[in-house]
Amino acid sequence: MDIPVVNFNAYKLGEDQIPDERLSVMTEEIKQAFSGTGFVYLENTGIEQQEVNRVMDVSKKFFLLPEDTKKLCARNSDHENFNDGWVSSEIERLNPLRPGDLKEAFNVSDLDSELKWPSDAAIPEFREVLDSFFRRCKKLALRVLEVTALCLGLERDFFVSKHRLIGSNKNCTTLRTLYYPPLHNVTVKPNQVRCGEHSDYGSVTLLFQDESGGLEVMHRSGQYISAPCIPGTVLVNIADLMQRWTSDVLVSTSHRVVLPSDKMNTSRQSMAFFVNPDNDEIISCCDGSSKYPPVNALQYTKDRAYIAYKDANNSNLAF
Repeated sequence: MDIPVVNFNAYKLGEDQIPDERLSVMTEEIKQAFSGTGFVYLENTGIEQQEVNRVMDVSKKFFLLPEDTKKLCARNSDHENFNDGWVSSEIERLNPLRPGDLKEAFNVSDLDSELKWPSDAAIPEFREVLDSFFRRCKKLALRVLEVTALCLGLERDFFVSKHRLIGSNKNCTTLRTLYYPPLHNVTVKPNQVRCGEHSDYGSVTLLFQDESGGLEVMHRSGQYISAPCIPGTVLVNIADLMQRWTSDVLVSTSHRVVLPSDKMNTSRQSMAFFVNPDNDEIISCCDGSSKYPPVNALQYTKDRAYIAYKDANNSNLAF
């Protein structure tokens, strides 16, 4: 296994009394992962597989609704919460040199926003289930940020103090539930994939996926390696702002979701919790160096999102 599996039991949700010895061992293992491939599987986090399955079940019901119904919940890039809502297939292109990604998404970042949720008549409990899972992911993400600070010899709350407004309109952290539809009735364009090569924008990402496969991570050798589902684990990765923040000590790694080699009639699901600093935070190198210039967290995220959605329907680019 090229992506390590680390037991997070010492700091799982609900566990507050942590012996220093257990914490130091876990912290060192996570540091090695984050400074190597940039990815790590965490087991025994306190988020149970049943919770993940429930969110996937209710999400799939949404994605199978008629398109006209889903359009009522569509993402509006001109809104204050520019990332919230439904994104249809091929609208987003995470690798600008490929055609649009063969996936749909539903994004939630502001729990109190005016986001147009599907009605209870269409999908009972959809909002309740996603809201609850968002809050669970937030708790785990803050613990991961604490461990990340300890990895670098910083005060435990160094990163957490820059992520205090998660779930509000002053922070872009997003729970994104994703659906990759079956492809047996789809005309796949040349060089098109389910999700193009990219690195994530923010601090860290928590990923939950089903067993359909397809996720690949760039290895330090320059080759892509499979990152399969390991039931009961959370796949965590470093994102771009964290790499800047740590002057490349921790690495943000390119990843993608490729087409299935067979079973084109099979769908795929995943959920990502993209953790971002509070909008007003200025991210500068925590070691005091000038390796990267300071950048505003919100502006950086908006600039990256703009690239992903720009000319999304233009599929005539060379790869």
